[in-house]
Amino acid sequence: MHSLSASSPARSSYDAVIVGAGHNGLVAAAYLARAGRSVLVLERQDHTGGAAVSAQAFSGLDARLSRYSYLVSLLPNKIVDDLGLRFRTRQRRIASYTPTVVDGRPSGLLVEDDESRTRESFRQLTGSDRDFEAWRQFYGMTGRMAQRVFPTLTGPLPSRTELERLVDDKEAWEALFERPLGETIEARFSNDLVRGVVLTDALIGTFTHAHDESLLQNRCFLYHVIGNGTGDWNVPVGGMGALTGALTDAARAAGAEILVSHDVVGIDTDGADAEVRYRSGENEGRVAAGMVLGNVAPTTLARLLGEEADPAQPAPEGAQLKVNMLLRRLPRLRDRNVDPRDAFAGTFHIAESYSQLESAYREAAAGRIPSLPPSEIYCHSLTDPSILGPELVDRGYHTLTLFGLHMPARLFAGDADRAREEALRATVASLDACLDEPIADCLAVDADGRPCIEAKTPQDLEASLGLPSGHIFHRDLSFPYGEEASGRWGVETAHPNVLLCGAGATRGGGVSGIPGHNAAMALLER
Repeated sequence: MHSLSASSPARSSYDAVIVGAGHNGLVAAAYLARAGRSVLVLERQDHTGGAAVSAQAFSGLDARLSRYSYLVSLLPNKIVDDLGLRFRTRQRRIASYTPTVVDGRPSGLLVEDDESRTRESFRQLTGSDRDFEAWRQFYGMTGRMAQRVFPTLTGPLPSRTELERLVDDKEAWEALFERPLGETIEARFSNDLVRGVVLTDALIGTFTHAHDESLLQNRCFLYHVIGNGTGDWNVPVGGMGALTGALTDAARAAGAEILVSHDVVGIDTDGADAEVRYRSGENEGRVAAGMVLGNVAPTTLARLLGEEADPAQPAPEGAQLKVNMLLRRLPRLRDRNVDPRDAFAGTFHIAESYSQLESAYREAAAGRIPSLPPSEIYCHSLTDPSILGPELVDRGYHTLTLFGLHMPARLFAGDADRAREEALRATVASLDACLDEPIADCLAVDADGRPCIEAKTPQDLEASLGLPSGHIFHRDLSFPYGEEASGRWGVETAHPNVLLCGAGATRGGGVSGIPGHNAAMALLER
């Protein structure tokens, strides 16, 4: 986390004032400053980075966890190259492992780069090659579509017709853009577990189900399979803070001014000139801007502009439980045929069969914490041990990041602390059901003697990061094409000199930098 303190802006007026120093705001700042514009970034927290930060979450232990955002797929190589970022990712050697029970014995589905081993794992689970061949064909289709769609994300918005013509695959277009994803999954795959593994990418941070007629699940799925034309979700070397540290350095080197601990409290605009009001400690100030870029949620930007929330838009609601852990060692698995170092190297799916996902959704929709919460786990340190101090590496320590699905903010609306503990207990029990020993036996202990495990609810994310109801995408994701109110770049607002450069822009969501890039291009184009 980069802390940049100053008492007040160096100037009274800037070409662009950016609200929020998360990764998208920093991308916009770097592009605009490199183009010769005067740029001021105002950040509420005492550091840059937003949700893409590394933190020493457990006292006395040299482990820098990607505390909120944790994997990278959607960040275009173009942005890394354009801005000269010293930032790298590493590909995980295992795609996923999903534990299950077959004929009363522990088993699991292991998907990896070795096609023959993956085929054999499918065969042992399903009894034939049918679902494996369906898997190859389905992800071959999404891969071809990704290669055509991803490059469009950093250009002006195509129309729906233009994007459909570019995809040039009627079957893929219907499956991903027109019909509920559940129909495609059920038609192509027969095994309940395989169906669930496919569906999980449609539910990350998104409270919905396979047959939602609004196609919210399709939109979420799409962004999870198109990253850089491959859909690979890679590990940031040095933790997520390495990216925002590099972006902070790039923006400052280009001449952008970044002030932390400066909370923007209002924006006034007549469409030609704007004024941004902020509070820093006991002091209040204001600064003039030719353009204002909001690296905040659309609902937050509307509030700063003094506007009423749009009643036609659904209120954002986060739907996840994030759990960070530091382990003394990886746990033993009930499935003895898989090395834990393989199982946890990719995405470790828990209670994510198709039927389990549906049951958990129904329980949560009825207002109950799911009895068997679905979640997925990532072990950053297996791919990038640099986030751990040398002593912890030598002692065999590892990090685990758990992302729990179907945990909407409404479940934590009453007694938040009690609900958090209940959700954590149920989630840990769901994980323990896959292990040959309780995960509690593997947890490290911090300097104060406490187990190294922390849980973040949607409300916790709202309190710490300003995400509305903890929605990690700021609002429901949209398809990556233009609609009537989208504007040329998908970042425009009703005010000509106010742009949205955060995750809530069209083609936002995830750690991508795309909204920041597109807002900068929209400004420079003028």
